[in-house]
Amino acid sequence: MFELVRGADSVELKLTVPDAHQRSTATALGIDPLEAEIRQVFFFDTPDLALDKVGVVVRARRVQRKGDDSVVKLRPVVPSELPDKLRASPNLGVEVDAMPGGYVCSASLKATLESSPVRKTIEGKRPIRKLFTKEQRAFFADHAPEGVELDELAVLGPILVLKLKFKPADYAGRLVAELWNYPDGSRILELSTKCSPADAFQVSLDSKAFLRDRGVELTGKQQTKTKTALRYFSKNLAASS
Repeated sequence: MFELVRGADSVELKLTVPDAHQRSTATALGIDPLEAEIRQVFFFDTPDLALDKVGVVVRARRVQRKGDDSVVKLRPVVPSELPDKLRASPNLGVEVDAMPGGYVCSASLKATLESSPVRKTIEGKRPIRKLFTKEQRAFFADHAPEGVELDELAVLGPILVLKLKFKPADYAGRLVAELWNYPDGSRILELSTKCSPADAFQVSLDSKAFLRDRGVELTGKQQTKTKTALRYFSKNLAASS
């Protein structure tokens, strides 16, 4: 992990809060849902998740008062093995996500979208490929399975997300709370904080101590937001076909 961290741009420390502890965690940390930013998240993959199987994630978002964005992500990656031209792109972020029991390094090529096109795309009025820049499309083509095209992908979503950035008392940094609401009524509450690679070890210790002192459950089963979403929508596509 520490070898990957040295080659990354940032580290994001994550913790999934079990369902039974979500309300008490929100109270302990002073989380106010009325201050949260509303997002709609859409993933794109084949019905049998061919992209997920090779570590490619294709996503677009609608963000309240901020407009739309898109990303093509590859994981896992080794930072030193990424092409120099790609590594030099200002649109690329290399990040290590670490949570209790695991970690992964990913490379994300991001774009901010003009004129909020995601809704029109989801409604079938624009081709999916138009959500992604030439640079993103090339990155996709380099890593997607042969024969898989952007315009042929299924829409997996939406997922309603509430995201809140906040600074609790007695904590040196900022925390982010994301509540992902899935169509079947299930939820994932994730707490996270980002830091530089050089500060990752100390921030990890400080964050763990802070959350433990606030009574936050640290030993629950960890879930990943993206994989949960992909599996849910893939299953529903299969059931309706």
